[in-house]
Amino acid sequence: MRRLQPDVWETEVEYPFPGLSTHAYLLVREAGNVLFYNTGHRHELEGMAELGGVVYQFLSHRDELGESLNAIHERFGTTLGGHRAERDDFARVREPEWLFEGREMLLEGIEAISVPGHSPGSTCFLVASPHGRRYLFTGDTLYRGKEGLWHAGFIPGHNTAEDRRELIESLGLLKPLEPDVVFSSAFAGESGYQVLAPGEWPELVERALAELRDA
Repeated sequence: MRRLQPDVWETEVEYPFPGLSTHAYLLVREAGNVLFYNTGHRHELEGMAELGGVVYQFLSHRDELGESLNAIHERFGTTLGGHRAERDDFARVREPEWLFEGREMLLEGIEAISVPGHSPGSTCFLVASPHGRRYLFTGDTLYRGKEGLWHAGFIPGHNTAEDRRELIESLGLLKPLEPDVVFSSAFAGESGYQVLAPGEWPELVERALAELRDA
């Protein structure tokens, strides 16, 4: 586990496909730690245990599903959360105890934002840290590329024209959020997170929107 923010720890990188990397992120909270995304590294459970375990695990979409969900639950008794639209996908690995949709507060300081397009149940999580920063966990709706820019998670040949329309609307929801730090699930460069300067986020999202419209 590597500490990125006073209350955010990053798991060791994984390579599910050539050219694609992923991390999970543990948010350490007095009211119970939250793991965003998923990790297949069993040895990381020891680091999580030292940091207080995992009370909740929230997935941004179905691509993060894996048998490690069961190992994490068996170790910590974790409550699994995911979007209602992907419940059947989740249930093939593990039935989620918490289903969310739309835009809602999940826990104190943690908001789920439904952002369909990459997948039907894609969800972002906006976190108001008690350390004074706002974190945005984008899943694959926006991911950090090799050059450090952010791109929409639209896959030609996999996603449809309707997915593109939904994704454009979803990015419109994210653009005004003004996070201080952004964490994607998958990424293609050296890092899946970025600390932002004031006013930088809307420009990054607008660039991703322009790229998506032209794709």
